[in-house]
Amino acid sequence: MSNGTLGIIERKATIFNIQKYNMYDGDGVRTLVFFQGCPLRCKWCANPEGMIKKNRVMFKSDLCVDCGACVSVCPASIHTIANGTSKHEVNHDIDCIGCGKCKSACLKSAISIVGEVKTISELLEIVEEDRTFYEVSGGGVTLGGGEVLMQPEAASSLLMVCKQAGINTAIETCGYAKLESVLKVAEFTDLFLFDIKHIDSDKHFQFTGVRNEQILENLKELLRRKYNVKIRMPLLKGVNDQKEDIEKAMELLKPYKDYRNFKGIDLLPYHKMGVNKYKQLGMEYPIKDDPSLSDEDLNRIEKWIKQYDLSAKVIRH
Repeated sequence: MSNGTLGIIERKATIFNIQKYNMYDGDGVRTLVFFQGCPLRCKWCANPEGMIKKNRVMFKSDLCVDCGACVSVCPASIHTIANGTSKHEVNHDIDCIGCGKCKSACLKSAISIVGEVKTISELLEIVEEDRTFYEVSGGGVTLGGGEVLMQPEAASSLLMVCKQAGINTAIETCGYAKLESVLKVAEFTDLFLFDIKHIDSDKHFQFTGVRNEQILENLKELLRRKYNVKIRMPLLKGVNDQKEDIEKAMELLKPYKDYRNFKGIDLLPYHKMGVNKYKQLGMEYPIKDDPSLSDEDLNRIEKWIKQYDLSAKVIRH
């Protein structure tokens, strides 16, 4: 499919993963494109490799045999063999240039490189590979991250060409962006999966590093302008699971419950799927205790929400 046919603006996006056959982030079978870079620092983040928009080395020490093959090929000297212990060490403070030589040299697949620049045409080609699955299931493409709104030009270009190709589009977003950026992607977005991480701005800052006033204003603006929005609420015990937290969020949403473009609420219980990534990146996992919610906790939260005549369902990965 030529650029001229679709009118592609050949921008580039920095991504860190493409996940096929996704069933959680929008209707049907979806291809999920992870955009790199995020303005938030959520303590429970499951994709820490997507926080910073640059190449990063991920190292699985349990697979490493300390052969040193990566040391001799790394032009940035990120990899070393420690004097005395003869153990392979990774200096995550040195910027990776993304050449991938260490990954290629590794005998045990202990090294991977995060961060890749792809053109809109390249991404569309990957998305197009599973068109049959989209058509059968009512699926499509979802852009996530990181935070997709940190790359609004690339995101809007990819969404535009997907729409032109007849592919359903969605984005997952924390909503922390200028309204201009939100509306830029909204033109080509069939569904926003929009996070409410905490309704209290002070607590939002405590757990994510940013306040939520801009986020909530963007959410209300999307709903008022009749863009399709589904709310997503990550839930952690002792963080945002109290009745007061839930009721304040429902009070915010109640005026929109009869809007046709308000598509309900997904409850996302805390999980530990991203914990091992922190070690691979040389980072400390911020959460010390286990904030998982029991089925009883989740049932109670669903009951609170139903009192507002709002639909909610628990999404389990």
